[in-house]
Amino acid sequence: MARKANNSFFLEEWLRTVSGSSVSGDLVKQNSAPSARSIIQAWSEIRESLQNQNFDSRYLQALRALVSSESTIHVADPQAKLLISILAFQDVSLPSESYTLVLRLLYVWIRKAFRPSQALVGVAVQAIRGVVDDRRNLQPALVAQSVLVSGAFACVPSLSGDVKVLCLELLCRLLEEEYSLVGSQEELVPVVLAGIGYALSSSLDVHYVRLLDLLFGIWLKDEGPRGTVTYGLMILHLIEWVVSGYMRSNSINKMSLFANEVLETSKEKYAVFAVFMAAAGVVRASTAGFSSGAQSLEISKLRNSAEKRIEFVAQILVSNGNVVTLPTTQREGPLLKCFAIALARCGSVSSSAPLLLCLTSALLTQVFPLGQIYESFCNAFGKEPIGPRLIWVREHLSDVLFKESGAISGAFCNQYSSASEENKYIVENMIWDFCQNLYLQHRQIAMLLCGIEDTLLGDIEKIAESSFLMVVVFALAVTKQWLKPIVSKERKMVTSVKILVSFSCVEYFRHIRLPEYMETIREVISCVQENDAPCVSFVESIPAYDSLTNPKDLFTQRIKYEWSRDDVQTSRILFYLRVIPTCIGRLSASAFRGVVASTMFLYIGHPNRKVAQASHTLLAAFLSSAKESEEDERTQFKEQLVFYYMQRSLEVYPEITPFEGLASGVATLVQHLPAGSPAIFYSVHSLVEKASTFSTESLQGRKSDPGNQILELLLRLVSLVDIQVLPYLMKSLAQLVIKLPKERQNVVLGELYGQVAESDDVIRKPSLVSWLQSLNYLCSNNRTEVLASGSTIDTSNQLAARL
Repeated sequence: MARKANNSFFLEEWLRTVSGSSVSGDLVKQNSAPSARSIIQAWSEIRESLQNQNFDSRYLQALRALVSSESTIHVADPQAKLLISILAFQDVSLPSESYTLVLRLLYVWIRKAFRPSQALVGVAVQAIRGVVDDRRNLQPALVAQSVLVSGAFACVPSLSGDVKVLCLELLCRLLEEEYSLVGSQEELVPVVLAGIGYALSSSLDVHYVRLLDLLFGIWLKDEGPRGTVTYGLMILHLIEWVVSGYMRSNSINKMSLFANEVLETSKEKYAVFAVFMAAAGVVRASTAGFSSGAQSLEISKLRNSAEKRIEFVAQILVSNGNVVTLPTTQREGPLLKCFAIALARCGSVSSSAPLLLCLTSALLTQVFPLGQIYESFCNAFGKEPIGPRLIWVREHLSDVLFKESGAISGAFCNQYSSASEENKYIVENMIWDFCQNLYLQHRQIAMLLCGIEDTLLGDIEKIAESSFLMVVVFALAVTKQWLKPIVSKERKMVTSVKILVSFSCVEYFRHIRLPEYMETIREVISCVQENDAPCVSFVESIPAYDSLTNPKDLFTQRIKYEWSRDDVQTSRILFYLRVIPTCIGRLSASAFRGVVASTMFLYIGHPNRKVAQASHTLLAAFLSSAKESEEDERTQFKEQLVFYYMQRSLEVYPEITPFEGLASGVATLVQHLPAGSPAIFYSVHSLVEKASTFSTESLQGRKSDPGNQILELLLRLVSLVDIQVLPYLMKSLAQLVIKLPKERQNVVLGELYGQVAESDDVIRKPSLVSWLQSLNYLCSNNRTEVLASGSTIDTSNQLAARL
């Protein structure tokens, strides 16, 4: 009894699936798979009810059981005849639900039948007609199922033309007279569309234009269904299915008629969004491949007409001057949404300026409507409940448009790659401006909602994270266009800087390692490294110090602002801290002083150790850099930086300053500042002074203890500092070492012996040997005299052997 369909499917279920509809179309809630026995029992109950004309609850339950099993059961002709008999009853009052269930079973029959009885189909159409003519029976679900089954009857190839005409006439009459019933329930729309799709697939041309008028005009009727992205997708895939059938069956006349009525003629009674989605469906169908001869030519003409219609709709949305009109009306928003998802679904479409500009606008205002979200929340914060907005954001996350943002971004990049230079420039600036606004606006919303509405903030950031992926993919496409040898240096530099600045703005949303991101960064940084101008331009885009610590934005008046808690801003600055070292040799001392230094020192004191570490790394990069044109000025400025660096670093050590950062900074300064620089002396003095503030236990304890870390750093400097600073370092170390317990002294001396033994510096080594001998003597005799370089004390054989 239960048997698979002969490669058939239910069109309305497919439409729900491909459109991402979340509304169930089940007439009856489906339970577990039915057994053959339960199906046989259900048919028996129906037969008995018909014979006894006793349609009680058992009869209704049997119908429900069969409909709930529609995907697995097979309805044969005898069973269809039984169902038709129920519809033909004149004097018996049946539950209104039973008619809908019976029609559904007849639909299962016709879709799964191998060769249905033509006579039986004719009787069924007459019976359905009788049911719908009785106004007492008319319910939305009954009308929708009547349209569906009538269309399914009409597309059966083996039926005669007369029967098909009856089916088509019934379907058209129902839609023309009862469209308000259909539009009243969302779950019925795919059912009705499937019925029209079946009817359009009929071999007859009769009623064809009438069917098209119904399909494309019902959306403009006051009581008809409203145009949405979901319904638009249903139209797209419905037309794809219908036109693919024309192409397979070589229905040249149908293709020509469809092109003439829908694509090549503008009709006021046709909804623009529906025609647009239909055109996209034609393009999608045509990508399956062309046949040879006349059919290939007709398909090519059909596709060409569809692409022209798509471009025409795009021009509607583009204002004068090639600037996309942002959606300000209820009509523009849905149309832009349909535009975005249609181009993502229909494959490659010939590039044009209107297409590119509309797709850009759709991405920035509909797929990622962050500007609208931010504005709404900031305006309502503290005045209105958050709940409704939470629902709005969550609904967008579950919407098919957002779920396909990746495919839409891909279609956008394809359009961009084929665009003219002028339009590329327009679109690039739109994306870069979007990044700037995203940074400024998300800072506000993050500070306002953090700790108050974390769930809502998390949902908003999911949308922003997805927009980050779009920006990265687009930026990579931009580099492939402009960072080529044939492009002018100026264009490459400007593009590289804009990409870096834009990436800094969206850095907060980068939570995964993207190959596209890394490839783009490598490309643009290599371009920036070639010349001073782009390096300076990028560095000068860093937010000013005052705006970092005391922003004048309106939102800061509503909260107590703390720069170190502004995570969005911190992520942006961290991006700069990481990128600037890669081109530090191109940056002048004056530029570093005027733009970078204050921000670097500010973030050295950031409680996030990763951020503080990046600041230390930046300083080390500058200290180790060189620029021939300003050697003296650069050296002087480096020494000035070191004085403040040591103060800033040690005042927050170990609470904030990471030891690794401090150690790299100090090691770099002693190696790259001039020999005998006062800044090096000051650094050693500061380290010793800081070490002396820790307890003896800290100086002799674990390696991770802060006092011991500084002592280890001082020991490391013995092999790094120049010969002029070495005596002072040795004296300072002696002051620390002789205060240590005996056991710790031995460890320190052992480390120093090892350093000196490995040294091949014939100038430094005698002084170190002499100093070590003296230090060893003092430690052995618990003496506390201050040692100076050059002290002479006789060495023991053991010490001499070690050195």
